[in-house]
Amino acid sequence: MNELVSIIVPAYNEEENIPLLVDAVDNMMKESNLHCELIIVDDGSEDETYIKVVEVQKKHSFLKVTRHKRRMGVTEALLSGFKVAEGDVFVYFPADLQYAPEDIPRLVEKMQEGYDIVCGWKVGRYEKKFVSNIYNNLSRILFRIPIHDLNSIKAFKREIVNEIPWRKDWHRYMVVMAYEQGFNVGEVKVKLYPRKYGKSKFGGPGMAIIGVLDLIAVKFQISFMRKPMLFFGLIGGVLLLAALIVGIVALYLRFGLERGYRPLVFLVIFLGLSGLSLFVLGFLAEAIAGIRDEIKTLKRNK
Repeated sequence: MNELVSIIVPAYNEEENIPLLVDAVDNMMKESNLHCELIIVDDGSEDETYIKVVEVQKKHSFLKVTRHKRRMGVTEALLSGFKVAEGDVFVYFPADLQYAPEDIPRLVEKMQEGYDIVCGWKVGRYEKKFVSNIYNNLSRILFRIPIHDLNSIKAFKREIVNEIPWRKDWHRYMVVMAYEQGFNVGEVKVKLYPRKYGKSKFGGPGMAIIGVLDLIAVKFQISFMRKPMLFFGLIGGVLLLAALIVGIVALYLRFGLERGYRPLVFLVIFLGLSGLSLFVLGFLAEAIAGIRDEIKTLKRNK
């Protein structure tokens, strides 16, 4: 494969791992003959990560570095890397050396089978496997995607970057959003190694909760923002049906049993107006979605 591969590495407080990572990538390139550039994005590190990168950059012409003044997160680090990357294929690769750079050529080779994005599938024993399995199984149920591991190293075509939204922390859902856009996804089994230096920047109850909430937000973005009337119209229809049923009960009480119950009348009005309002919101959202699709079409035709 002669095309340039841009390996993008977000790094936060990884001063001990950086020299080892660069050497490992250098060895991988020599053994595989893969044409690569390595882009390390220092995401506002508080240690000497940036200094270490600058030092090793003097020895390796394939190494580029960019820097955030403060920590902005992996998604923003990737976006900064995309801006300076020159390759047609991007590889997302963490700086903690829990993955082996020797797996990068395998991801890229898999792409030659017609895949637009190829994910690493962590195998073997590793920490947080139970939580990871729950998260990935839930993702497969919600998005019906034929991938076992969303949060691993991955190789993907440059064009995917411009086709999916990049909100904070949404790099974790790159695969499902690309799959929704019609891109082909594949996977390759990779081994996860124990971290030797530094501390993990991920995990914990807070991150798990955020991950689940983001998962729901992405599902809403994919399923309902494309067809907003499906969401607003369904709820509005249920409310109107409820208004009809309550209205029939109110009429029966008033004329059948001659025992009118005024709060039911107010409930009918509330349910009816709420249902109609949601239908109006659905129509407005459909109009906005149509405009958004037209803008995307214009961008593609430029």
